[in-house]
Amino acid sequence: MGMRDLFNDYLNRGKENKVQVPLSEIEKIETEQRHILEQIDYERKHRIGFGRFLKSPVTVLTEKPSNILILTIPIALLILIVGFSIMIATEGVEGLFNTVMLDDTLVIATLVALTPLAVLHFREGSRTRSLEEALPNFFRDVAGMNDSGMTLPNAVHIVSQGEYGSLTPHVKKLDSEMSWNIPFVDAIVRFGTRLGTPLALRSVDLIAKASRAGGDASEVLRAAATDTYEFFNLKTERRNNMLIYMIIVIVAFLVFLFVIAILVSTFLTTMASAGAAAAASGSAGSQFIGEVNIFFYKRLFSHAAMIQAVFSGLVAGQMGEGETLAGVKYSVIMLTIAWLIFRFFI
Repeated sequence: MGMRDLFNDYLNRGKENKVQVPLSEIEKIETEQRHILEQIDYERKHRIGFGRFLKSPVTVLTEKPSNILILTIPIALLILIVGFSIMIATEGVEGLFNTVMLDDTLVIATLVALTPLAVLHFREGSRTRSLEEALPNFFRDVAGMNDSGMTLPNAVHIVSQGEYGSLTPHVKKLDSEMSWNIPFVDAIVRFGTRLGTPLALRSVDLIAKASRAGGDASEVLRAAATDTYEFFNLKTERRNNMLIYMIIVIVAFLVFLFVIAILVSTFLTTMASAGAAAAASGSAGSQFIGEVNIFFYKRLFSHAAMIQAVFSGLVAGQMGEGETLAGVKYSVIMLTIAWLIFRFFI
């Protein structure tokens, strides 16, 4: 038997031994694969965009302070539409601008839109300061444990039993990940991502790059501790130094309200009484004094005070905390004070 015959015989044996898969089995496997791909596509759509919002709206609205505007702005617009509709139905279009209900509706809608944003931003700022204050101690403690001869997983495990305020749950999560043999660099990067603060991301990036370059882990952690400590101190010092300017802005607003209150209660009231008396007597002085529309001036001053309240608060936030959004809480407080004073006292 020649080589050609041997080769043909080998091919024939392969065809005889080839396993024939039934068509129903192939269709079943294809159906399962299609189902898996559909599930993957479904999960992907519900992790991003509008699908994620529908799946967990509370998480999406509270993960960033500005996200709450997705809910509060439509509610504020709804309040404006309903309020204007009621006023037009009761007062008419001409009477719309001759009643304080218009101002009340605008103020309430503004407060509804901004108050949740102010609360969430204040809470996020408090969380960030608490985390950044505890970071240097955490890095320093891990570096000290590592210097004593412990491995990084053991050092993190020992340190995780301490108390670091709001940082403690994140440290325990880091210890849990490293106990499952996740490399230190990957675990520390995840740790910084979970914290989400600019200082934490900066420190974690420094530690990860130095560790990948082969640096001494304890020295890198100690350098990160020093960097975070200095950065946090500079930030705190800046806020303390700018506190006086924030106070000046707030006091200037209160002085403005006080001057307007005195002006309305003394000068404008006296002028309105004198004008009414002169008009009733028919004297020549009525042409000089004229009619003083005290309601018009009250509304004019109230609008000026409310506008100043909003923008003074934003300026105070920018000067004091280096972020305009941080001034929303001051704007909300001062706007509420101005509205209450003009609505019930002036």
